[in-house]
Amino acid sequence: MERIRFIEHRGNRVLFIDMTDCTPDEVGKVADLVPPYVTKEQPGSVLLLADFTGTKLTRDAVERIKVAAVFNRPHLKRSAWVGTPNGANALREAVETFSVREIPSFTTREEALEFLVARSGALA
Repeated sequence: MERIRFIEHRGNRVLFIDMTDCTPDEVGKVADLVPPYVTKEQPGSVLLLADFTGTKLTRDAVERIKVAAVFNRPHLKRSAWVGTPNGANALREAVETFSVREIPSFTTREEALEFLVARSGALA
């Protein structure tokens, strides 16, 4: 399964990071692979959706996500998370703080995609 790929939603290109059912080690490995996809895009242009449904996050995995998030920041227009595991909101907030950007969390992929392609609202 290709965990990092571009998808289309309502005519918009979205970089989809599929972390569903990943182990913490897999999360770290995928996170390490994300920056080359993002940084080759124009600054302020990338819509990024990461789906963590069924995933277990550890502090180490989150540290690797934080590093990727910092590299990605200049190239992102908006980003969103789906399926943040119970108790992991503090870890998600740590990524937000470290990368100095808001990363809204949604229950479903569809909700997140709608947020990403919305014309109004603050950039994240």
